[in-house]
Amino acid sequence: MPALTTYDAVIVGGGHNGLVAAAYLAGAGRSVLVLERRRATGGAAVSARPFAGVDARLSRYSYLVSLLPDKIVGDLGLRFSVRRRSVSSYTPHGDGGLLVGKGRTRASLAGLTGGDAEYVAWEQFYGTTARVAERVFPTLTEPLPTRAELRERVDDEGAWRMLFEEPIGAAVERRFAHDLVRGVVLTDALIGTFADAHDPSLLQNRCFLYHVIGGGTGSWDVPVGGMGALTDALASAARAAGAEIRTRHEAVRVETGAAGAEVTYRTGDREDTVGARHVLVNASPRELAALVGDAPPPPAEGAQFKVNMVLSRLPRLRDASVDPRDAFAGTLHVAEGYEALGAAYREASAGRLPSAPPSEIYCHTLTDPSILGPEEATAGLQTLTLFGLHTPARLFARDNEAARERLLAATLAQLDERLAEPLADCLARDAEGRPCVEAKTPLDLERELGLPGGHIFHRDLSFPWADRSDGPGGPDAVPGRWGVETAHPRVLLCGAGAVRGGGVSGVPGHNAAMAVLGR
Repeated sequence: MPALTTYDAVIVGGGHNGLVAAAYLAGAGRSVLVLERRRATGGAAVSARPFAGVDARLSRYSYLVSLLPDKIVGDLGLRFSVRRRSVSSYTPHGDGGLLVGKGRTRASLAGLTGGDAEYVAWEQFYGTTARVAERVFPTLTEPLPTRAELRERVDDEGAWRMLFEEPIGAAVERRFAHDLVRGVVLTDALIGTFADAHDPSLLQNRCFLYHVIGGGTGSWDVPVGGMGALTDALASAARAAGAEIRTRHEAVRVETGAAGAEVTYRTGDREDTVGARHVLVNASPRELAALVGDAPPPPAEGAQFKVNMVLSRLPRLRDASVDPRDAFAGTLHVAEGYEALGAAYREASAGRLPSAPPSEIYCHTLTDPSILGPEEATAGLQTLTLFGLHTPARLFARDNEAARERLLAATLAQLDERLAEPLADCLARDAEGRPCVEAKTPLDLERELGLPGGHIFHRDLSFPWADRSDGPGGPDAVPGRWGVETAHPRVLLCGAGAVRGGGVSGVPGHNAAMAVLGR
């Protein structure tokens, strides 16, 4: 038999982390093959035109950028940029609301609470998280620190206790008095994470940490050109460096040995095998286990509801003091008061869709209209992206389609309560005359993207230190120097399920490449 073609690295999965790893490794002179089962690279970080006849290139699954280090953009010479949103958030409250940003935070909080105490608490709280962000974020692209080393780096015992040792709900309740303010703060602990504010596992703290440290500032920015602009730039960088990318090629098996590995892939009805000195798996820990023949990890479960829309115009708000262009430019919180979030969690835990589904919404085109075609831009079309919370995959197991429709109706009804006109009157229509709305449950995301249980982080997030329990193999695994190592010396996990994974960051891809290069 002819000798196998062998690469220095075979990367399973062409999502953004796999492309980051490919670009780094090929740029270092290594031979690299990327195998992607879908017809295009990008994974969940893609743009698409989901509505027939409407030229709006939506960031379909992942929306905003915070965790992508400037280091990766600079190292790889990416032609990619982000824009800061003009407003951080707006939260309707009766006929008024809370606007954070544009120099109006203090007055808005005072109008809500009748004094300055909540503003002072706000400034102190986010001053603390900003200092932690400055110290923790740079460690994400360094070898894993120990818990003690990270604690020393944070160098603030009060902040350490608040974020790493006690449930975040304790800090929220201790520092803030108003229900709406408490809810706005807590939402960062619940994005894609099904947990209570006082969960003793601190799952909500891990989620909160990753949402406030991005870029060393915690800012969540808009990708210019849509999320697909990032993965297109990464694919171009990888190819320019010499990486070979094959789409419609699905890896089905990885066999390892002391000197290397063999990767078998399927394209059409044909199977082929290549050799690899290292295999980097840009997929979930569940998929990694299936490829190498290990026992599967504990089940993962996503808990988010995603809705993409195109509007003919922005709707008017009940709160006439706020311009809709400000309200929708940042994150618009719906049904996300502190008690409302707790009620939604309890209902979902009991097996029921939340009666008042919490969600947050933003309009990409107010910050970056380049994703619209010329006719759509001239007509004033706008996009809306909605992310729903506390909707675990189990709620859709019996009848995904029916549950999706019920949840969509209830979610949009909650938004309508905050508007001065029905959202339906503002929806654009596609070429067939249908409203431009698409909704995705966790089970839809599992089917379309291979996310286990629809979990957008592939598994529960981990704290960013070298704790044995945080390894991709579970409590008995050692995360290794970079947090990407597995029980198989020649196989690395470079997807969101790696330690310091989750979100659109490229960090696991960078760290897996560094592990291969021996730095």
